[in-house]
Amino acid sequence: MKIYTKTGDTGDTSLFAGGRVRKNNPLVEAYGTVDELNSFIGLVRTETLPEQADTWLEQIQNELFIVGADLATPLDAKPEWLVRLDAAPTDRLEAAIDQMDAELPTLKNFVLPGGTRAAATLHVARTVCRRGERVCVEILTDDPINPQIVKYLNRLSDFLFTLARWVNFKAGESEIKWTAGRIS
Repeated sequence: MKIYTKTGDTGDTSLFAGGRVRKNNPLVEAYGTVDELNSFIGLVRTETLPEQADTWLEQIQNELFIVGADLATPLDAKPEWLVRLDAAPTDRLEAAIDQMDAELPTLKNFVLPGGTRAAATLHVARTVCRRGERVCVEILTDDPINPQIVKYLNRLSDFLFTLARWVNFKAGESEIKWTAGRIS
């Protein structure tokens, strides 16, 4: 199987359930951003992580493929092979956040992104996730998409933030508190 098809050489691409759209279509931007997020999570997984963190991140990478396929398939299309995102992954993220929060010191200040390389990369992934969420919210103003996607991306960014804190905590790395521009 060849990796290139040449069908996108004029600036359009196929959606999963048929039809073609321009490559700058907001849906393509949305699932492209989800793919970028998945790649950053893959990068995080090359770092030394607590085993539970790697397990969570592998699950999330699989879920992000579901999100991408869901976004690439019009909501009114009913292909039998498509798995749409449901509430279960968001519930799993909430449970993981609660588990990590139980171990972490109470957050009383904003913290600067950083710490270990793994935590810093998780913060980058968090910002890409937020961008994906914004793109999906923009799409919702004109086109129907699965509303579970926005909920999932919102919770995923919270999860990635908490995971970055937890990874630093497990590594014994102190958080750097934001102090309105003053170094403390």
